[in-house]
Amino acid sequence: MLNVLGGVQRTCGGLSRRNLLQIGGAGLFGLNMNRVWAAEELAPARVAKAKSVIFLLLYGGPSQLETFDMKPEAPSKIRGPYQPIASRTPEMRICEHLPRLATHSDKFAVIRTMTHKYNDHSTAGHYIQTGHPWHIPIGGGFNATEKDWPAIGSIVEYVDQHAPGGQTRDIPSYVYLPTPLGHIQTYSTKLDRPGQYAGWLGRGYDALATDIRKRDDKDNPYYRSCSDEELDFRIKGLAADQSLSLDRLNRRRSLLEQFDDTRRTLDRDAFTTPYDRFQQRALSLVMSEKTRNALDIRQEPVAVRDRYGRNLFGQSALLARRLVESGARFVTIGWDAPDGYGWDSHAHSDDVQKHLLPGLDNGLASLLEDLSERGMLDETLVVAVGEMGRTPKANDKWGRDHWSTLFPALVAGGGIRGGVLYGRSDKDAAQPIQNPTSPEDLAATIYHALGIDPEMRVSDPQGRPTAIVDGGSPIQALFG
Repeated sequence: MLNVLGGVQRTCGGLSRRNLLQIGGAGLFGLNMNRVWAAEELAPARVAKAKSVIFLLLYGGPSQLETFDMKPEAPSKIRGPYQPIASRTPEMRICEHLPRLATHSDKFAVIRTMTHKYNDHSTAGHYIQTGHPWHIPIGGGFNATEKDWPAIGSIVEYVDQHAPGGQTRDIPSYVYLPTPLGHIQTYSTKLDRPGQYAGWLGRGYDALATDIRKRDDKDNPYYRSCSDEELDFRIKGLAADQSLSLDRLNRRRSLLEQFDDTRRTLDRDAFTTPYDRFQQRALSLVMSEKTRNALDIRQEPVAVRDRYGRNLFGQSALLARRLVESGARFVTIGWDAPDGYGWDSHAHSDDVQKHLLPGLDNGLASLLEDLSERGMLDETLVVAVGEMGRTPKANDKWGRDHWSTLFPALVAGGGIRGGVLYGRSDKDAAQPIQNPTSPEDLAATIYHALGIDPEMRVSDPQGRPTAIVDGGSPIQALFG
């Protein structure tokens, strides 16, 4: 991913040519140039129902029994400690800790029967973000590799770069908020989760990723209010241990001057190669006025920021709206697990009740309201999903373990019919019994909404035409 980190290294002349080449090896600039200049001809575009996608990844896996598929008639060890409440959708059993979403259920559909067989975070996280199983077996690794399948957002970036005028876009198509998945988590090893990158498609189709940090190992910015100093939404990727903050009040002009000086230097260089020109294009995305303004969340009225919630998820949801409003096409928000748990609620349900459900309710409901009020919901597909669900049977503290056999996905906007419940689970929310839905189906549905043929093919590392979705089908019943 392209990174602009908060920086320590400075030179009198700004960014050196050597620095710029280092950038190329680290993020968006490190592209296989054969794919840039000699890409496969894309399939003809379909009629798009949505211009853009906001993909809310609730990493760790929310429980189906504590969100949108409650079973109040089930035995006490299964039904959970919370009660369902009424919503605008008949038959929807939505949790009492999602009251704002309940009032907006006519704006969204719920797929109650997402299912797959990979009961592991890294494997399932790759699957849900790409629509393809990970090539590494369960337990065989935690981190991304260059052999991974491209993220759905990377395919969108690929399509846009190869469309007419795609090389002159002034805002990236694929953006990842608030930080690359895994980077904020405290763990025994450094985590860089698979599924968020372009993988074998080439680093030039990675997301532009912001890089919000936590205060210390015990901090969780998803659970508390964040200051503007923390929410600088720096962009990740100039060099491994350097930091250049795109949005620091006292450094913004200096940073832009460095970019301008570097660009002028390269423009004068008679030996600039096509690779250098690609780097210039990527830098121009970062330094474009449209990108800078979209990332400046302080331009939003105080009341709007308060409405979304000042925690990291709420402010990231607001930033996603700003980005798609400015032309970004696929924005992922990763609700990560800084403490190693979060939505992965093995130990207990305290955080589910106090932080997770209220934060989701406020941030997602505010996003749906805001998009609707601005006339953007019809053209923006919103997807909220985990990579798995939780076991039907809970432990003594109401913690639940991994359960990929059944989990929900919320979808809204972009032609989706509101108030729809798709699929049905058994009496214990353990198995799908009607319309089981795979990550391939979800990926095909997203591509379909964007007007991208799910059967479109791109060249794999061996140059073979490869379908972007293998076996999945768009869920036509969701669309009006």
